Amino acid sequence: MTNIIVKLFLKNKDPKSLGGRESFGRVAGIVGIICNVFLCILKFIVGTLSNSVAITADATNNLTDAGSSIITLIGFRLSEKPADEDHPYGHARYEYITALVISFLILYIGFETLRNSFDKILHPEETVFSWVTVAILIVSICVKLWLSGFNKKLGKTINSTALDATAADSRNDSISTGAVLIAMLISKFIGFNLDGYMGVCVAILILISGAGLVKETLGPLLGEAPSKEMYETIESKILSYNEVLGVHDLMVHSYGPSSFFASAHIEMDANINVLVCHDLMDKIERDFKSELNIHLVVHLDPTILDCEKTNEFKELVRGVLYDIDPIITFHDFRVVVGDKANNVLFDVVIPPSYKYTEQELTEIIKNRVNEAGNGNLYAVVVVDRSYGELKSEND
Repeated sequence: MTNIIVKLFLKNKDPKSLGGRESFGRVAGIVGIICNVFLCILKFIVGTLSNSVAITADATNNLTDAGSSIITLIGFRLSEKPADEDHPYGHARYEYITALVISFLILYIGFETLRNSFDKILHPEETVFSWVTVAILIVSICVKLWLSGFNKKLGKTINSTALDATAADSRNDSISTGAVLIAMLISKFIGFNLDGYMGVCVAILILISGAGLVKETLGPLLGEAPSKEMYETIESKILSYNEVLGVHDLMVHSYGPSSFFASAHIEMDANINVLVCHDLMDKIERDFKSELNIHLVVHLDPTILDCEKTNEFKELVRGVLYDIDPIITFHDFRVVVGDKANNVLFDVVIPPSYKYTEQELTEIIKNRVNEAGNGNLYAVVVVDRSYGELKSEND
């Protein structure tokens, strides 16, 4: 069924284009509305006739899911708005906001289900069993499992957090409906009403799912670090240019699932003509935009390779840093030669969380470098924190 829908409505749509993403999101939203409204009507009728709070709560959950699909439609529509004077980076983050709204709706229905289920435990009412109800619940499970896979596939195709959240919600719905079905069957054969208790289990599952989705969708809005795979892709591509010796200070900003802006420092031989370096930097930036759709800005760090004194001090610093901690890397190495003493200037790179503070690490490095230089070598150190594994001068 998924392949049929894709072929009918999305065959000629490019999932990487703005219009293509909106088309995928629109189809997913419409399918979600149709399926959830259908299931809501069935379950509400059955839940009312059987006097089951668990089934009625499940019906309300489906109605909320239909509302979530409407929000998804609106979110995709808004996210495709082009950049304007007030939003120069576009509106793609609306998709993250959509996913967050869906997450809060899931939490709301979880709390409501929990409240109603506790009331049913404290004031139990007899439920009416019928095989028609069982059949409808089985149909509901099958539809929700298919809907989860459908949204997961479309979400993976367009890298959509909103559709991933919808897929997870549909999967959890199938599990909770399955739990209601099991409770109904057990209650029939053991004679004890489990309806309220199973409603509590369903509510807890919904709340756990909602909390996880809130955490997942807040990350991009708060500016979380891009994936390790993205760092490695950017790094390997920059290093694929022969004149590039290393890359560091990479920063990536996401303004939506398909809108990335990045900046990086690249190391090149200081003897290469500055115009040649500039042409290469322009080429790198153009290639990233055309091939990866990443708006990249690169900064040149000229590196001296043929100075014996510089290379000698660089090896000394490399050894000092390795003795302190092999994880430390360095870049932007320069030497200022004086009559009585020499200064070495460089940046060191450490992970976001490190055992020393920046001030403590700076003092340790300065003392070790001075000691290694017999009291005549002084270090000027800048500490950077890396959110990716980048290769630099001492790799």
